Amino acid sequence: VQLQASGGGLVQAGGSLRLSCACPRRTCSNNGMGWFRQTPGKEREFVARISWKGDSTNYAESVKGRFTISRDSTKNTVYLQMNSLKPEDTAVYYCAAGRGPYSGDSATSYAYWGQGTQVTVSS
Repeated sequence: VQLQASGGGLVQAGGSLRLSCACPRRTCSNNGMGWFRQTPGKEREFVARISWKGDSTNYAESVKGRFTISRDSTKNTVYLQMNSLKPEDTAVYYCAAGRGPYSGDSATSYAYWGQGTQVTVSS
């Protein structure tokens, strides 16, 4: 199963980026989806998640009010809109497909992962 994450890049602090994650319909349409991030030497960190219908979301405290997760079932795509970016948001961002319709905040709740997309925020 291949999840394709895209949209990363270099942005100045205060700027915005929108990440996209294309996921095969058979894998993602009935499952929760999540975004995680990782920096060198650190464990993968939960960022945001959304339920299979999009009726439930949750965010890490560090990104609340700045990031928004959404999904478009017609395009089999999940998005992460990132606003007011900070240098500490710099990381490789991964999308993941959950094991059920409502996935948790732990990486173990997710069965399939994308390849990651680099986000770099300069000060």
